[in-house]
Amino acid sequence: QVQLVESGGGSVQSEGSLRLSCAASGYPGSLNCMGWFRQAPGKEREGIANIDRFGPTAYANSVKGRFTVSQDNSKSALYLQMNSLKPEDTAMYYCAATRVYCGGSLIAPSNFNYWGQGTQVTVAS
Repeated sequence: QVQLVESGGGSVQSEGSLRLSCAASGYPGSLNCMGWFRQAPGKEREGIANIDRFGPTAYANSVKGRFTVSQDNSKSALYLQMNSLKPEDTAMYYCAATRVYCGGSLIAPSNFNYWGQGTQVTVAS
């Protein structure tokens, strides 16, 4: 019933910035944790950031200090501000949501019940 719609992907230069958005609908009040995942060709899908309804947040070491996850519960929206982008950040990025709490940890993708369509992020050198 819950639907996630992403936007904001695109192509940027190295050290550039990009902001991804994810809008939840269908009963977003039931969601207690939302997160971002990414998958590059030939690589495993990895969790990069998540946030519980009222905190805390969690980040992968590879993006900590560069990416910031945030939410606007009044708008049922999730955001990922990506700064200092690197070519290795190039991947398909997915928004996901779950009724469980992430608890400040990067919990496994299997814990997430709802997924967005994915949006491509390409960082040129």
